[in-house]
Amino acid sequence: MPRHLLTGDELTREELLALIERALELKADPLASRALAGKHVALIFQKPSTRTRLSFETGIVELGGHPLILRPDEMQLSRGEAVRDTALVLSRHVHAIGIRTGADALVRELAEHASVPVVNMLTVGHHPCQALADLLTLRETFGRLEGLTLAYVGDGNNVARSLAVLGGRAGVEVRIASPAGYQLEPVAGALLTDDPYAAVAGAHAVYTDVWVSMGDEETAEARRRDLAAYRVDDALLDRAAPDAIALHDLPAHPGEEITPAVLYGTRQRIWEQAENRRHAQKALLEFLLR
Repeated sequence: MPRHLLTGDELTREELLALIERALELKADPLASRALAGKHVALIFQKPSTRTRLSFETGIVELGGHPLILRPDEMQLSRGEAVRDTALVLSRHVHAIGIRTGADALVRELAEHASVPVVNMLTVGHHPCQALADLLTLRETFGRLEGLTLAYVGDGNNVARSLAVLGGRAGVEVRIASPAGYQLEPVAGALLTDDPYAAVAGAHAVYTDVWVSMGDEETAEARRRDLAAYRVDDALLDRAAPDAIALHDLPAHPGEEITPAVLYGTRQRIWEQAENRRHAQKALLEFLLR
């Protein structure tokens, strides 16, 4: 059993599928588990968040635990304290650590020195907790994961990478369409293309993310220009399977990467997807702390 969730590679196929099934059970009965009763979880937010904070904090409380929210100005990390020292101290006070930050290396170093589980709540390279919620949404919508096809269109970023890693492990065919300069590196099992229509053809889910993420503000106009052909609209969604759903990890910029008609329409499961962060993360914490 893995000690941490840093990229998603730590989970076997069997563990991943069992985790998704457990998340379904916890969604049906949110107070069924008291796995964190008497336990504390430190949640470090070096990057701001809406869904990550809400879903982790409320989920920990539902599991009977106590979330400790730590911001940069409240920690000595921001004043130069070593990551190793932070890991050693936190491990003496809490039962698990979640961190939302920039560098993957920082999370790996934290996990190397912590004696409690560490969960990557987001880094520039990976977003595994989001991918768990996405798989839960697919399982909930279609009743299965094996044999489904998910098409991601837009920037080949951390969300796309985690979908490729965890989706492929769960038996989902993942196709990623991005223009030159925005493409993901090859990921085992994922199909990479620059053609959004080819990626979406017959897919069960069409997924997108913002074109201008945190830290991309200086290149915002160039990114909007380069990614304009990758907008998720009804015309693109029509190329997918008849019962296809649109997904987005949020926050959204309506009119850029996704049209308002799709974002707020009947063909999406985006708001269920946002709620499913809580249920998937509860299953994950229960799994890591058992």
